Amino acid sequence: MVVLDPGHNGGNASNPDQINAQVPAGRGRMKACNTTGTSTDGGYPEHAFTWDVARRVREWLTARGVRVVLTRQSDTGVGPCVDERAGIGNRLDAAAVVSIHADGASSPDARGFHMAYSAPPLNTAQGEPARRLAGALRDGMRSAGFPPSDYIGSDGLSPRDDLAGLNLSARPAALVECGNMRNPDEAAAFTSPQGRQRYAEAIASSITAYLR
Repeated sequence: MVVLDPGHNGGNASNPDQINAQVPAGRGRMKACNTTGTSTDGGYPEHAFTWDVARRVREWLTARGVRVVLTRQSDTGVGPCVDERAGIGNRLDAAAVVSIHADGASSPDARGFHMAYSAPPLNTAQGEPARRLAGALRDGMRSAGFPPSDYIGSDGLSPRDDLAGLNLSARPAALVECGNMRNPDEAAAFTSPQGRQRYAEAIASSITAYLR
């Protein structure tokens, strides 16, 4: 089983009390339940992008016999909080948990994807399995023609200790930042159904490579 976590949600912005509530973030920290996410300069929101891509990934994987669960069931709700998103993968004993996002770097010249994973690891799953999952996603995105980030991480990988969904995961987990929504070329791909399909197929094929 694979858990897909489409970042943010369409109702977050109109429910600040709920999404600003503090929840456990791992490593003894607390952070906001969730955030509104970012958007392209033209106003296309990250939550809509992640929802669409996650459904496309689910369709691709399901057609190949992989059971898929999403952490949210629509793009009109609120949350769930980041700790609950991690809890879903933990309770289902997922073989892989992949969180789908797009970045909002301030410079429109910044471009490229990166894969975040929890480091230093807090459990066995966050060690070699999570690093291997992040590497498979990186390799798949690169093979599909997407460039690795030129502004964060190294060679498409970004070890992090501040992301709750990764810190709280007891299953192999990685977060895909597909690119920079403020970059006009990447924004054009994000807002295009054909572009979103390319991202989805790259992510889905990477997951199947990891599962093998």
